[in-house]
Amino acid sequence: DDIRGKFPRFFEENFDANRERVKQLEAFAADKDATAAQISLAWLLAQNDNVFPIPGCKSRKHLDENLGAVDIDLTPDDLARLEEIFPRGVAAGTRYPPGGMQRVNL
Repeated sequence: DDIRGKFPRFFEENFDANRERVKQLEAFAADKDATAAQISLAWLLAQNDNVFPIPGCKSRKHLDENLGAVDIDLTPDDLARLEEIFPRGVAAGTRYPPGGMQRVNL
């Protein structure tokens, strides 16, 4: 009942496949005593010194959670495992509806 219903990755035919990937991420995060959001941010931070994530947060709790990502050290094995969970192009459905994809792929 929110905006995600307009995005193909949340369409019924794509949702289950994408949710399975998220479940694997949540299990990985639990093993690191972290949240999926923290692992996602830690992964971004591990990509390159020129990558600067700009996470949103609606509450102080989210801000604190996001800040916790800087204390997570992902090993090369961790990064390889995340690549297994989320290989490039694995997401079912496009990121945006067709009109949105046209604006992204200018």
